[in-house]
Amino acid sequence: MTLLFAACGPPSPTTDAGTDAGVTPDAGGPTNCQEPYRLCEAEFRFRALDEQSVQLRGDFSADGWTVGVPMRKEGSEWVARVPVGFGSAVQYKFLINNTLWVTDPANPKTLAGNSLRESVTCTTFTCPANAPEVGAFDWRDSVMEFVFVDRFLDADAASNCNVSGAIASGQYQGGDWKGVTQKITEGYFTQLGVNTLWLTVPVKNATVGGLGADGRTYSAFHGYWPTDLEQYESCFGSKQDLIDLVTAAHANGLQVLFDFAMVHMHTQSAIYAQHPEWFWPLPFNSGQCVCGSNVCDWNSQGERCWFTDYLPHWNYTVAAARDYTVNQAVRILRETNADGFRLDAIKHVDASWLLQLRTEVEKLAATRSPRPRMYFVGETYDFGNRDYLKSFVDPKTKLDGQFDFPLRLQLLQSVLMRSSPMTALRDLVATNDAFYGPNALMSPWIGNHDLGRVIHMAEDTPMWGDPYADGKDRAFNNPPGVPMYRRPFERLANAFAFMLTSPGVPLVYYGDELGLPGGGDPDNRRFMPWTGLTADQQWLKARVSALGQLRKAHAALRRGKRTIISATDNTFTYSMSDGTETLYISINRGDSDETVSGLPSQSMQDLLNQSSVSGPSVLVPARSTRVLKP
Repeated sequence: MTLLFAACGPPSPTTDAGTDAGVTPDAGGPTNCQEPYRLCEAEFRFRALDEQSVQLRGDFSADGWTVGVPMRKEGSEWVARVPVGFGSAVQYKFLINNTLWVTDPANPKTLAGNSLRESVTCTTFTCPANAPEVGAFDWRDSVMEFVFVDRFLDADAASNCNVSGAIASGQYQGGDWKGVTQKITEGYFTQLGVNTLWLTVPVKNATVGGLGADGRTYSAFHGYWPTDLEQYESCFGSKQDLIDLVTAAHANGLQVLFDFAMVHMHTQSAIYAQHPEWFWPLPFNSGQCVCGSNVCDWNSQGERCWFTDYLPHWNYTVAAARDYTVNQAVRILRETNADGFRLDAIKHVDASWLLQLRTEVEKLAATRSPRPRMYFVGETYDFGNRDYLKSFVDPKTKLDGQFDFPLRLQLLQSVLMRSSPMTALRDLVATNDAFYGPNALMSPWIGNHDLGRVIHMAEDTPMWGDPYADGKDRAFNNPPGVPMYRRPFERLANAFAFMLTSPGVPLVYYGDELGLPGGGDPDNRRFMPWTGLTADQQWLKARVSALGQLRKAHAALRRGKRTIISATDNTFTYSMSDGTETLYISINRGDSDETVSGLPSQSMQDLLNQSSVSGPSVLVPARSTRVLKP
């Protein structure tokens, strides 16, 4: 009788049931897909006694805990076979006669009250139709830098622009695609360990100034006021300049993502004049539907409200509007041979747009050899709701990942501001690595273009005590300078150490590798300094470069799984292992040396600091990180 096997109860509520593994493989798909996309047929058996029915339930599919798979009787056993992601772990139970939950009596391994089958592998596998092939870039290896083109390097004065009335810090400052190409060929990104560039929106933008919420006039140097999706931004150079940039990037082992602004157009746009029915009307409820106003808020009307009264919001419930923008996005990838998109403010567009974009881009990917993964990373500005961020992530049909805002908040508080203990970072990380699904590629980050420069949050007294502050109070009034002491740079280096030893696609916001100062927008978008760095800025750049090279040299740091070892108020220690190599990372955010334990009882090489230590207890200097190899 099944009662002999005990361990009753429904699946643990902490189990993450979101996974790709339950998708039936497509026989027409590639036969040499990359390892994370391979599907193994996993067999589950249960000894038959007098049961009327047995179901296999588990996280092997998105509905595996609620629907499950009926098991068939084969001799003296109940048997079910399901496709499972290569290398993945499966939590499961058996449901007897639709009433009794039972763990697997033949498998002593459990997790959260469920049976656990670890690291499912196979020699014969199948591949989903859209899986990337071996030989194409593996996005688990990516380190991304956001290059703000206009503020990076001016290599061609002929493309420089000026918009009448724009304030100096909101004016075009001359950076161009040729400047990015120059730094690619000089090896700047390769030295940092960066192999992916996210570039500002490449399409034609408004040629008139726009009034900001602060009452100042700005140009469209940022790229978020598009007027013509069919033309490239001449202020950054020619179409050929952009193609040459992508070509140079690929020749130097870099991928290229374009920022794509698909939420709205500028009123200067001809397409808005020709097809007003493709856009939501501004009048609404006896007022104007501007986001954040007393007429329309950012959430309930988020898919229709205008960001400002000169940015009409696309109405993607209109198929023609959806077709137009999707077709233009695919054309840009096709013409330039670029590798994917950063999708701006993705929560503000109808869900049908993203589904259609993924479908059409997969058709483009199928024409390239070896078949690549065209990476989509989204911006959903939400620091607390992981479930909401996850709702956009599905590598089969939607995003590959998102910028991890909740992780950034905790990293900021625990490592830079020191307002929260490192145990809080540990607690989030314990569930976060696997939260978004087995093939999700989230992007850990610490600085971006919408917040004050992060070096100031690492000062002894953070410049902004509120972790959500946008830094606008210092954008014009007393803009900050470079901190003139080492400690903030050491703390920021610790944040980079965490990101560059974590799974996903870590992001470097241009200039943060130098500790570039700045208040909120637009002061956080200063021109990249290529000379005149302080000793502390040079030290930070060298530290980030060393971490980037370590990530490149050790697959465990980019493809491995994290195992938490210990955490205290000031320290966080974990290992990263890919099954071949295990490295140990210990971060001390405190202002005094700290001893961490639980490490291997042997001599280890500190790869980051070029020294030797012996476990199981190791001293980690103040405000520093060790990366240890036994």
